[in-house]
Amino acid sequence: MAAIFVAVFAIWVGMAAAQAPSGTRTFDPTTTSTDAAIKAAADAARATAAARASWKAPRTSWGDPDLRGYWLSLSYTPLERPVELGDKAFYTEEEALAAFKQAVEADAEVDPREVHYDWKEYGMDAWQSPVRPNLRTGLIIDPPNGRIPPLTPDGQKRVGAARRGPFVLSRGLYERCITSNQGPPRVPGNHDAESQIFQSPGYLIFVMQSNSDVRIVPLDGRPHLPSAVRHWLGDSRGRWDGETLVIETTNFHPQREWRGAAENFHLVERLRLVDEKTIEYTFTVTDPTTWTRSWTAEVPWPRIEPGLFEFACHEQNYGLINVVRGAQIRAREAAARGGRPARAVRRTDE
Repeated sequence: MAAIFVAVFAIWVGMAAAQAPSGTRTFDPTTTSTDAAIKAAADAARATAAARASWKAPRTSWGDPDLRGYWLSLSYTPLERPVELGDKAFYTEEEALAAFKQAVEADAEVDPREVHYDWKEYGMDAWQSPVRPNLRTGLIIDPPNGRIPPLTPDGQKRVGAARRGPFVLSRGLYERCITSNQGPPRVPGNHDAESQIFQSPGYLIFVMQSNSDVRIVPLDGRPHLPSAVRHWLGDSRGRWDGETLVIETTNFHPQREWRGAAENFHLVERLRLVDEKTIEYTFTVTDPTTWTRSWTAEVPWPRIEPGLFEFACHEQNYGLINVVRGAQIRAREAAARGGRPARAVRRTDE
């Protein structure tokens, strides 16, 4: 795709090797120097673009395009196009590299060679990965202004009600270790964006590092579940449209609000392997009770080395533990006064 700057980091630090504490391994320059990382991305751009022009996706033994492997959904490109850019949908290559460099340097304030117990120390920060510059000024490709459409009045009410408070039910599903921060849809965050794709005849499976979420997508044409059956990750059904996997997901749990959308949320994802190291991931979200129109975003997923880390969510989740303790203390204080504790405000989205 011309829209994607196909520069990739020339060297990806294996995640297993990157677990070694500072001072116990020889760091590759692309994990310690932002200049080296950015230069590696730029140097690889021309070779990758040339290879993509004649590249054909491999097939599984049963004939489907082969998406198996480990993939990363991080990006320094903002979801929404900055307002000051107006209708400018694409950067020049020089502008894209400058924007990427600015974002990387802002994110890399900690020297990974020093002990800080930070993502960077373990080679896991975004700029140390195959995150790549993007000619797009924002990930949203529709509407044309690159912005999320306005909320409906009902959507505004739901978003306004979903404020964090000092109560368990007011905390997000990710904070409560119920779901991951990886959707669906997969909107790039700042960490925990690794995933693995498995395929077998009639099925595709996503395994997320974040919260160890698993999505099983049947590809055999079966209908969706009855509307009364609701899942945290929705009910997904997939089909192949040529080289593109199309996944339609409905039946989201009503308490799983995503940017204000809940049980009326309808999601269509498209995955296409555009070269050996890149999946082009596009998603379209629709909910007429939340937004005034549907909207679409496009995110490149670079391939990464195996494997995934264990995600032990509840261990040392002191924030949530202290929320519970604080609520219990307030409840006892209210009971001692003969009153009732304040009600929790439910918040379920991230």
